[in-house]
Amino acid sequence: MAETTLHIIGRQYVVRCRDGEEAHLAHLASLIEEKARAAQQTAQGLTETRTLLFAALFLADEIADLKRQVAEHVQAPPPIESDDGPAAQAIEALAARIEKLNQRLVAEPPTA
Repeated sequence: MAETTLHIIGRQYVVRCRDGEEAHLAHLASLIEEKARAAQQTAQGLTETRTLLFAALFLADEIADLKRQVAEHVQAPPPIESDDGPAAQAIEALAARIEKLNQRLVAEPPTA
């Protein structure tokens, strides 16, 4: 088990994580830091707890928006705009050729 130190709004937090996840946790901490700084700029004089609360709310709002977008995309995929006419004609032409080959094979007696 690894241990890493995260820096968020001027404080250090020592956390344990699985080996190799230190860089990922540092990245997540930078996202929290970014939102915490945005909260501090929006509302001056927030306590540390309220700053982190607003950072969490900002991140939760982004996650909710992304989930909604994914759900809309999964439920209603964009319509495929294609003309099936040429494909259908090609299939019909192949079917006709196969039918002619079948008739010739049935008409010709097998050679021994």
